[in-house]
Amino acid sequence: MNDHKVYFIGAGPGCPDLLTLQGSRLLAGCRVAYVPTPFEETFAEHLAGKELRIPFSYRFEQLIEQIGEELKNSDVAFLVPGDLTFYSPFQPLVDALGSKALVVPGVGTANVASAFLQKTLDLPDVSSRTVLVSPRTLGDDGAVAIRELAAPGVTLMIYMNNIPLPQLVDDLLSGYGSNVPIALLHRLCLPGQEIVTGRLDDIVEKVGGRDFFNLEGEDKRPALTLVIVGETLAAATNGEWWNYRHENLWKKRESAE
Repeated sequence: MNDHKVYFIGAGPGCPDLLTLQGSRLLAGCRVAYVPTPFEETFAEHLAGKELRIPFSYRFEQLIEQIGEELKNSDVAFLVPGDLTFYSPFQPLVDALGSKALVVPGVGTANVASAFLQKTLDLPDVSSRTVLVSPRTLGDDGAVAIRELAAPGVTLMIYMNNIPLPQLVDDLLSGYGSNVPIALLHRLCLPGQEIVTGRLDDIVEKVGGRDFFNLEGEDKRPALTLVIVGETLAAATNGEWWNYRHENLWKKRESAE
């Protein structure tokens, strides 16, 4: 009986430079790779010579059966957009494969977005918590709404938004009660990348007619646009924050050691 594995490799937003060393090593040893579009282009160098499949072309049962056949001869790789941590459709496969599956962490989209903006999303005295949410998963019947999650001191990271931007801004203003900063990060690390920053009172004008959320196209699949909103995006810090921790936390810890 073979011991081949199926590796679910966190591929970040699609930049091969962000693939971890472990992910790169395991991918190199796989004959077959399941690759969502457009990762077959951005990861072309890593995928050269492999049999490529588009995972979303199969029904679940077909996919499990085919993976079983492929495992007889080789390890199998899935490039997972972002990684498995948030809103991943690959969880049923991981569960079905059991001990045959190995999840490899990647650089998630949230991490990449924070790096692009050069901002920490939780910041003392500015943002006490970050909430990750998608309007697509909130539901309708009595479920919590975006405006109820938006509040002073909260950084919202909104995945797969399907609310028209003017309405989303109105909901956010209702929750925050002030004109907080907002950033739209479209197709991070992919062709067509665009980042638009502003505040709730000017972001609609800055975006203009661009359909960042794919609300007007015939194909209604979620667009690759992440929204981050909250005071931390415009907050400025200084050395007092660092020195307070040095005196009250880090120095004491060093002394104890």
